[in-house]
Amino acid sequence: MSSDFFQRWALVCAIVFFTVAPAGAKVLVTVEEALASAFPDSEVTRQTVFLTETELSAATELAGKAVERALTVRYVAHREGSVVGTAYFDVHRVRTLEETLLVVVQPDGTVGRVEVVSFDEPLDYLPRDGWYRQFDGRPLDDDLDLDRAIRSVSGATLTAVATTAATRRVLAVHRILEKRDPAP
Repeated sequence: MSSDFFQRWALVCAIVFFTVAPAGAKVLVTVEEALASAFPDSEVTRQTVFLTETELSAATELAGKAVERALTVRYVAHREGSVVGTAYFDVHRVRTLEETLLVVVQPDGTVGRVEVVSFDEPLDYLPRDGWYRQFDGRPLDDDLDLDRAIRSVSGATLTAVATTAATRRVLAVHRILEKRDPAP
């Protein structure tokens, strides 16, 4: 095959990639920045774990939302020999594009914080920072849902739905993992 063919093929691939692929995530904070902000003066350890089919099913039942990924990465933070929290990054679709959230779980199993790490949708669909604070301190229970303990957001309904579902998934997975093997 001629080099002309490969040049044309490369050009076609580039055109398809740049016209079909989204413009790219709007990264609001890096993973490192998010973890440093969530756990100041702490030692953070990355752990990769795999949920069994039974654990996936139990997490789905607890969350009330589908937990589909067996691969879970968590970041366990220690300060002065004690666990101060565990962080998870949840990547999910909002409307047609993805969002990545940092969800911190406190040692008592409640939400420590929810923070947007990246958001591919138009920024108009992103609730204000204060909206996310209503998750702080919430346990995984029936009230952790929209129009219960969590207020809806006009103009960002799909983001609110996605954020609530992600938070419920994270808390459910965390509970399952803590039953299996408490964070060292």
